[in-house]
This record gives sequence, C-alpha cells and structure tokens, in this order.
Amino acid sequence: MPTRSQRSRPFLVAGFMAAASFALAAVPAAAETYDIERYLNIRNSSVAGLSPDAKSVAFLTSITGSNQIWIVPAAGGWPQPITFFADRVSGVSWSPRGDLIAYSKDTGGDENFQLHLVTPDGARQIALTSDAKVRHNFGGWSKDGKLIGYSSNERNPKFFDVYVMDIETKQRRRIVEKDALFSAGPFSDDGARIIVGRSNASLDNDLFVADLAGGLSGGPVEPVLLTPHEGIAAFSATGWSPDGRFLWIVSDRGREFFALGRMEISSKTITWEREPKWDVGGARLSEDGRTLAVTVNVDGFDTLSIIDTATMKDRPAPAVPRGQIENMVFSKDAKTLAMTLTSGARNGDVWLADLAGGTMARVTRSSTAGIPADSFEEPRLVRHRTFDGLEIPALFYLPKGAKKGDALPCIVNPHGGPEGQTVSRFSAVTQYYVNRGYAVWAPNVRGSTGYGKTFTHLDDVRKREDSVKDLVAGVDWLKSSGWIDPDKIAVMGGSYGGYMTLAAVTLYPDLWAAAVNSFGIANFRTFFGKTASYRVSLRASEYGDPEKDGEFFDSISPIHKVDRITTPLLVLQGANDPRVPAHESEQIVEAIRKRGGTAEYVLFNDEGHGWTKLANQITAHRATAAFLDKHVKGAAPKGREGS
Repeated sequence: MPTRSQRSRPFLVAGFMAAASFALAAVPAAAETYDIERYLNIRNSSVAGLSPDAKSVAFLTSITGSNQIWIVPAAGGWPQPITFFADRVSGVSWSPRGDLIAYSKDTGGDENFQLHLVTPDGARQIALTSDAKVRHNFGGWSKDGKLIGYSSNERNPKFFDVYVMDIETKQRRRIVEKDALFSAGPFSDDGARIIVGRSNASLDNDLFVADLAGGLSGGPVEPVLLTPHEGIAAFSATGWSPDGRFLWIVSDRGREFFALGRMEISSKTITWEREPKWDVGGARLSEDGRTLAVTVNVDGFDTLSIIDTATMKDRPAPAVPRGQIENMVFSKDAKTLAMTLTSGARNGDVWLADLAGGTMARVTRSSTAGIPADSFEEPRLVRHRTFDGLEIPALFYLPKGAKKGDALPCIVNPHGGPEGQTVSRFSAVTQYYVNRGYAVWAPNVRGSTGYGKTFTHLDDVRKREDSVKDLVAGVDWLKSSGWIDPDKIAVMGGSYGGYMTLAAVTLYPDLWAAAVNSFGIANFRTFFGKTASYRVSLRASEYGDPEKDGEFFDSISPIHKVDRITTPLLVLQGANDPRVPAHESEQIVEAIRKRGGTAEYVLFNDEGHGWTKLANQITAHRATAAFLDKHVKGAAPKGREGS
C-alpha cells in the first residue's frame, strides 16, 4: 500500500552515478522496530513510459505525496519531476514522436479523469479535457503521434463512447456512439483503423474494429465485431501486425486460462500461439511487430518470455528476479524493454532489459526509508482444503525468526475485486505488521482470478457466501498450523475485501478479535443505488440483478445481520468514492453504534476509493495499527473451542 510523510521524506535516487558515491562507515545491523510512518515512506517506482530513443525513462512515484511523473536518464543520473499536483497522476503514455507525454488526473479520488499532455522537460502542460463531471479514459496514440484515442461518458453518464482527437488542434470526432461501455484500443500502423472494446459483464467483453475513413470529419461509424462468442470470455488487444492483417490478443475464449493468440482481421479466426496452464498475464508488442514480451502468472509469480513473431520461437530472455513483472514498454528499436519489478519483499523499481546482451539494469533505487531491505519477508505459498474439498491458495507472511509454538497474532487480509488475486507484490503495510510480530494471511478464495475461469466464477451471485466459508477454512488451517494464537486473529480488507470483512464478522462473529473494513459494501441494494451509474451493469453479472434479486441482496448484506456483530470494528472511507460510496460505511457504523457496539469511523474528505495522499495514508494506518494493537495484541483469551 503506497504511503507518504510530511516530516520525513527520504529522497529517491535513480541510477545514481558512481562518481557521486561516498564511503560510509560500516554500521552493524540491528533488529529494529519502526513505526508505521517510516514504513509508509518506503517508495515504489513504476514504469510510465520509455522515450522512443530509449535514452530517458518516465516513471511514477509518490515521493512528493501522491504519484507524479518523473524523468531519469536511462544511462544513470538524477531524476527530475515533471508534474506537481496534490492529486495523483495515472494513465501515462509517451508519444511515439517523443515530444509529449500523455497522462490522466482526477480530483480528490473522484475518478473523473481528465486528459493532459506534458513535455518531457515539464516546461509545458496542456489540458486536453476539462469537464470535471465527465470521466475520460486514455486509449493510445496513433503511430505518427498526431492522434489519441479515448473513451468518455460525456454524452450519458451510464455509457462510454469512443473519440479520436488531434492533439495539436484539439479537434475530435466521436467514432463510436453506443449505449454501452466502450473503450479505445490500439490504432493500426497506418492510422486508418482503431480497435475498440465493449464491456458486456464482469470478465466478459468484445473487440471491434472501427474505420477512421474521413479522419476527424463526420460522425460515428458502425464498428465491426471481431470476437463473437457464447458464454463468458474476455479479450484484450495487444497490437496490430505492421501490415494490418492480424491482431495480437490475449483471451480465455473457450478455455480455462488466458492464452496468447493471433487473430486474422478479415476472417476473425484466432490461432492460439501460447496456451500455458496458467494465465498469460501481460503481453507487449514491439513497434516493428517483430517481438513480443509475454508474462505468465504462475501461482502469483511471473515468468517472462521474449518471442520472435515470425517463428513464434523464444529468444533468449534476461533472468528476472522472482516476483511481479509489470508495465512493460519496448524502445522504438525493440532492443530495450523497460519493466517494473517487485515482490513480496522487494519494493517496486524500474529496470531496463538489454535484449541483445541479456542483461538487466536497475534504473531507479526507491528508498526503503532507512529500513534494512533484508528485514522484509517473502511470503510462503500455502494451500489448504475448504468446506467442499476445493483447494484454496494463500500467501502466508511470518515474522523473521518465527517458529511454531510462538502463538502469533494474525491478520487475515482478503483481497478486493472480487475478480482479483493476491500476488507477490510489495506492501509496506504488510511488512510493517510482520515487523511488529503479526503474521499475515492473504488468501485467494474462490472468485479470485489466476486459477482458471471455473474457479473465478465459483462465487457468482447465489454462491456469494461460499467465498466467506473459504476464509473461515483458512482460519481453521491457521489454528491447526501451530503458528497462530486462535484468540488473536483479525480480519482486514478493502473494497470487496471490506465486504468480506463485514460478512466474516456477521456470519462467523466468534472467530475474530478485531475487524477493519475500508470502503466495503454493507448493503447491496443501496450499493447498486449509489455506485457510479456506468458500473451497475458490470457489477450485476457478479453480484446479481438489482431489479430482480433484491431479496437475495438482503440475505447476503451485512447490514441486515448487524445484530450478530460482537467484533470491534474500525471503518475507513473516502468521501468521494464513486465505487463504494460513503453511505455504505456510514450505515454500518450507525447501526452498530445504535446497538452499543464498537465501531470507530475515519472519513477522508479528499479521497475516493483508497488513499492516494501520504498524509491520509499515515492517518489511516496509524488508526488501524492502534486499533489492532488494542484489540488483537491486547486481546484476552476467550476460552472457546474450535470455530
């Protein structure tokens, strides 16, 4: 979880030159316990773009309080910031011409993103959109760097149309106008066509091709469907072949796992080129179309392949440390691949792979805030059986030197989504609790992605509470493991993980010493009534039809079981959250307090779905740490047996 500090702001040094090195006296390492603010000052850097000549790297880091764009020479040097906002920057993409960088920015976490351009020296900022009530989603650049594609709900808040804009004149054309959720994808190399996507339901979408004949003149066109299918299937467009005949895609159509395919545009036929028994997690096509970088997610850990598209044979790939590979970007000549590397015990940094030499160079060196990197703990991968015999995977973090019989306090941390996966990615907050003597259990209950389509849909609609049973089966494993004190187990989650937290303390109240819910759903009826209108159709496929399933919603909504809650509860919420509005948190807190229960509440007026500003992160996590220490570490034995 990203963080920030006003008092202590260790500077990030990226590719610091050897000539500027200093001789430091060796200081013996000592076991230290650091406060939450120190951990929240640990930085992460992630690739935002690579200049076409591969001489400069754009990256995002929150060193100034929220994620901003920084530029650093690829060969080493001092990084320079080029955006300077209180609110986060996201959706960054370097122009193919190299003269401009596109980015998105919202206000106070409201997710109504506006599109902007900035020159690589930061001297010139250009706003492309400015309607604060409208959300704009960046799609991509044309190969000549003159046009961008994006989607927007300007016409109707419930739907997204696709636009193409000339960045010089700001003239734009609405290419696709439908009462649906469309997004902009890659332009063909000649700029004559653009791929657009339509979201149908959760993890179900289609790809279309739209003809840009007439340029920016004229009105919408009728896009041609490329991906007819039955049942649930998801498709993502990786890129066009240079001649415009083929489209590289990643999809799970007709299969359990996501595979890499090559689609012939004219016939719409797909040749499956890579079909691992795990998900293809990411794919990036070089500008010349000759090279693919492909990652495969194996049990929450990524592998990397470099593929020659002419032969579909692997080229030598650089050795990548075990963990996550994210944000891959090729240089124009395809000789360099930029990527973000992170793992459970390694904070994120930008690396450059020399594909010819097979070497890796670390470009950024994100601060660990003076905390020894060797104090961070990698998780153990654990599997256990649940109530119906299904195998559930989990990542299990233990304090350094922990041994069976220590009777550790434990935090059970269900992920958000529900269509998400806990993977080996650095979390300063997790490392803080592990350093403080807590174990952290991060399960991938049914409904998680990464383990096949069948597994992902085992919690849909009427099966919603089966995933909560998986959580309880994990607690049973923890109790029998010999590591954990059964009286000192807390549950803590955000977003859908917040719903899981509330469901856990209503359905299984005797299991928990404490609970922390961040912006979780308390009442599915009111959630559907107040969430952003464009999200309703996507969430309905996962949770149920808000028109037909009201009684079912009542049966699974924690608000209607609040009388069962005996667990002390901390609730955190952003006032501007468009996904899970503040009313969800307010009603559960009010209901508990009316009964005389313990429900602490922290509201952030300048945040949305999560904490993007360091000062707020410090406030949130200090409150959480104090709450857990009081109710978990200080918990007296309850004298109960089993669960």
